[in-house]
Amino acid sequence: MRKFLVSCLFAVLFGAAPAHAQFFLKPYDLTSPPVTGAEPGIITQLMPNAKPEEQRAALVWSVRAALNVAALQCQFEPTLLTDENYNAMLRNHREELADSYKAIATYYERENPKNKRAAQTALDQFNTRIYSGFSTVSAQLMFCLTAESIGREVVFTPRGSLHTVALRRMRELRGSLVPWGEQQFYGWQAPELAYAFRVPAAFGQPNCWRKDEWQPKRCGPPFQGEAPRRR
Repeated sequence: MRKFLVSCLFAVLFGAAPAHAQFFLKPYDLTSPPVTGAEPGIITQLMPNAKPEEQRAALVWSVRAALNVAALQCQFEPTLLTDENYNAMLRNHREELADSYKAIATYYERENPKNKRAAQTALDQFNTRIYSGFSTVSAQLMFCLTAESIGREVVFTPRGSLHTVALRRMRELRGSLVPWGEQQFYGWQAPELAYAFRVPAAFGQPNCWRKDEWQPKRCGPPFQGEAPRRR
């Protein structure tokens, strides 16, 4: 009995403390075939006439942008380590990231051979759109889980091979921006979760607002639809 009590005391004092923030979600299986970068919707900014190596560079830069957004948007769950994974990627894959950015810049310089300012403007626009393309609200949990998985793989990917992760998992990363919802309890929603599973309306439409208030009579309820079903 004495040994048992001592063991319990050590377990209480030195046992692992639970994480202070967790969420539980069975995500939709987004496993997808690899991409090349030329597929519609894979790269936020279209790159007509881009060479294969330039499309690959855009995919690598897309992974960087996605993990950067995740490092900011997913801090509500520290156990995902999205911030740590992003910083580790910057250190471990510094050269490949720099080469990718240079390849993208070269593409826009070739597309604007007589106007350096136009080339720089196009490059800046590419960066802005590729970052904003990974911002999500209704699918935040799914995106954060996917970014954590990809970020962890990136950390353990050999230097010079970041593009292999981008080619294999970019379609999965894009798919995570869709609000799939909880997959464990098919056909059931707790009342408090129904709001989170509905699809947000197009909040960017100015005519749907009046003095910072949404106008449901003009544009319908702010959230529409039900939780997505399994395929």
